[in-house]
Amino acid sequence: MSRIGQIPIPIPSSVKVDFKDSGVQIEGPKGSLDWIIPQGIDANIEDNVITVARANDTRQQKALHGLTRSLIANMVTGVSEGFEKKLRVVGTGYRAEVNRQNVLTLDVGYSHTVTFNPPEGITLTVEPQESIDGQTHIPITISGIDKQVVGQVAASIRQIKKPETYKPCKGIRYDGERVRDKEGKVAG
Repeated sequence: MSRIGQIPIPIPSSVKVDFKDSGVQIEGPKGSLDWIIPQGIDANIEDNVITVARANDTRQQKALHGLTRSLIANMVTGVSEGFEKKLRVVGTGYRAEVNRQNVLTLDVGYSHTVTFNPPEGITLTVEPQESIDGQTHIPITISGIDKQVVGQVAASIRQIKKPETYKPCKGIRYDGERVRDKEGKVAG
């Protein structure tokens, strides 16, 4: 029995859920999302609560049961509240800015500036730089309604300049990420 799949999903008053054919479309104040429900999984609405059930107890159906429930719950949260991830650009002389077309421009120690054009539905904001423990930090916020896309954009931006393990004060990292400091070579 899937523990996650059995949890009911409450629907906020500002969200409209519609099951068509084998898919679900969810609309809210922040936008709309749709997804095709896998075969063998049924979703129903009763008293402003969505419940998800599976057809049989095969291993694949059990996995899809919990997955479907989690994805529908994330869609409901996304269209009503939205999701956001925070990154920090750490390094002396590093710069980040977002122009009016929502394109991120990064100067992170390369000989050229790096531009990142996010997919549609993703908003990037760069806050003023801060100084923490003598290091300059530039916070970047990625926000949108689709949790998977927000996470993928954050990972792609982090991939531009990963935190260095021998110089942990440089690179792009998640907010709150702790970079392990490796010891350099010892002359012997």
